[in-house]
Amino acid sequence: MEFLAVTLAIALPAMMSAFGQGWATTRAVESIARQPEAAGEIRGALLIALAFMEALTLFSFVIAYILSGKITVG
Repeated sequence: MEFLAVTLAIALPAMMSAFGQGWATTRAVESIARQPEAAGEIRGALLIALAFMEALTLFSFVIAYILSGKITVG
């Protein structure tokens, strides 16, 4: 049961982060296509948002690693 918690601690944030990054990138590209003059501002905001989403995934990996270290087999 403990391994399920570790698996979910890695899998759920990774899936949601990937979904969010894809959605944000899609919306940013659509926005740039509609307003090419705002491409620089949109790109900057997109990169910051992608960095925060990726940080969430890395934090969940660290938490899962810590959880896996506390699991005792047997």
